[in-house]
Amino acid sequence: MVPAGFSRVAAVDCGTNSIRLLVADVNPATGELLELDRRMTIVRLGQGVDKTGRLAPEALERTFAACREYAEVIRELGAGKVRFVATSASRDASNRDEFVRGVVDILGVEPEVISGDREAEFSFTGATKELTGQHQGGAERPSIEGGGRRVGDLAKPYLVVDIGGGSTEFVVGDDHVRAARSVDVGCVRMTERHLVRDGVVSDPPTEEQVAAMRADIEAALDLAEETVPLREAHTLVGLAGSVTTVSAIAQNLPEYDSAAIHHSRVSQDKVREITEWLLRSTHAERAAIPSMHPGRVDVIAAGALVLLSIMERIGAEEVVVSEHDILDGIAWSVA
Repeated sequence: MVPAGFSRVAAVDCGTNSIRLLVADVNPATGELLELDRRMTIVRLGQGVDKTGRLAPEALERTFAACREYAEVIRELGAGKVRFVATSASRDASNRDEFVRGVVDILGVEPEVISGDREAEFSFTGATKELTGQHQGGAERPSIEGGGRRVGDLAKPYLVVDIGGGSTEFVVGDDHVRAARSVDVGCVRMTERHLVRDGVVSDPPTEEQVAAMRADIEAALDLAEETVPLREAHTLVGLAGSVTTVSAIAQNLPEYDSAAIHHSRVSQDKVREITEWLLRSTHAERAAIPSMHPGRVDVIAAGALVLLSIMERIGAEEVVVSEHDILDGIAWSVA
């Protein structure tokens, strides 16, 4: 039963590394979002796209398998409206029509291959609605080596950073977006570009590989700063799997725990400590982290380095970690 005043919607976010589903009851009048189902599948849709410019057949099949699972969930929960948003990998691929046809056949909706700026707007809305709206709450969240403020005390403007597989979105805003930029730096793209030799991820990477990756990230930050005033932000909000996994590691969680991660805060020093360890670690050591998703083992070091580089660039003492992101923004757009 859908509560009075609410709409039941489904949002799908298909990125370079993962595809995710949110089914929720949303009330635009009150700013409430009641989550019914939220799930994520690592499909690595962007496998090889940076090199070949095409979506690999095996990557498409993994993605379509996840879509079939999601279609069943949407049907069982009775979502009346569905919106499917596709991001970086499918923007870059020459054979994206094949991807579009497959999604339409399975879910009955056409994936919207949105621009990086539109992606950034969705991410900002999803991440900050609780911080700016009447349902932000006041409970303390874990603060790892710094922080201690309540969520409602966070200072504006916000800088929302969504570190994806193929791209990273930067959005500065108060209650609304002031400036946004998407750059082609993400955990999968950086790993494939700099840390893979002869088809195998360096384990661990060399100092030269890390330096080249860092230079790429810094150049992307220069691009972002051309249009987004990164250093004017008073609160850094970090989204997506690289950031949430860093928080999980910082808290030594025995398993991935969304409730503990959402609105936790991690200091720059702790992010640096974790990043440096990840860049020195082996595949086996990273895989042994209890909160680590198997699909992130090979790309988490690159993702953490992107986060650290951003924090150092803008002088952020901490990052506020959000489990609510582009999916929630997509759900609000449907409602």
